[in-house]
Amino acid sequence: MVLHGIFGSGDNWLTVAKQFDPDYTVYLLDQRNHGRSFQDPGFDYPSMVQDLADWLDQQGLEQPVILGHSMGGKVLMNFLGQYPDWVRAAIVVDIAPRAYQIHHQTIVDGLAALDLQSATSRNQVEERLAAYVPEMDTRLFLMKNVYRTDDGKFALRINLPAIAANLGMVGDALSENIVWDGPTLFIRGANSHYVRDEDLPNLRHHFPAAQVETIAQAGHWVQAEQPEAFAAVLNTFLGSLAVI
Repeated sequence: MVLHGIFGSGDNWLTVAKQFDPDYTVYLLDQRNHGRSFQDPGFDYPSMVQDLADWLDQQGLEQPVILGHSMGGKVLMNFLGQYPDWVRAAIVVDIAPRAYQIHHQTIVDGLAALDLQSATSRNQVEERLAAYVPEMDTRLFLMKNVYRTDDGKFALRINLPAIAANLGMVGDALSENIVWDGPTLFIRGANSHYVRDEDLPNLRHHFPAAQVETIAQAGHWVQAEQPEAFAAVLNTFLGSLAVI
């Protein structure tokens, strides 16, 4: 089961999901206010943790392995604190339990300024976004949120007002009293600053059994930048669970 990051969706993980062992069933969830999931003014970790618990209960899934990237990793870490017996193993991608200074305001401003109702093509939308987000890889990632409605107009799949109003919570630190000693894999990009060497003692305070793998020549979007190396690390970890 995969939990995406901020501004993402389950669709972002389709390519990675195909590289899992074919014996696994992979669920790509859209979290609230993202993708095709429901929209709600509430947007915080307790709400997303409860959404996950409700979904698992509805599906009747027991002891899944859950992977969370960035914000999704924080959702997973908080979930482990509240429902420690529900998870077989945890995989956290390029995020640590510490607090982060939020740097997404420019993205929010850019998405808010798109004037999608007047746009006549995706290229035009992307050109408008480029004034705020010059990095092409980030811009293309964000453009996956743009779609055409039934009347031919462009719209955003994400609930931008809810995300903008609660953006600061994305960087919240994990509560100090959360400790989970189940099998845990942290994957970080060698070129990313999200999981630093100085984060490791605190990381292992919360997750004493944690393994940490570093993917060379990868930044924050490890799975997209080095998909083969990422899949190899994942499948090795998943294979080890059968003998624990």
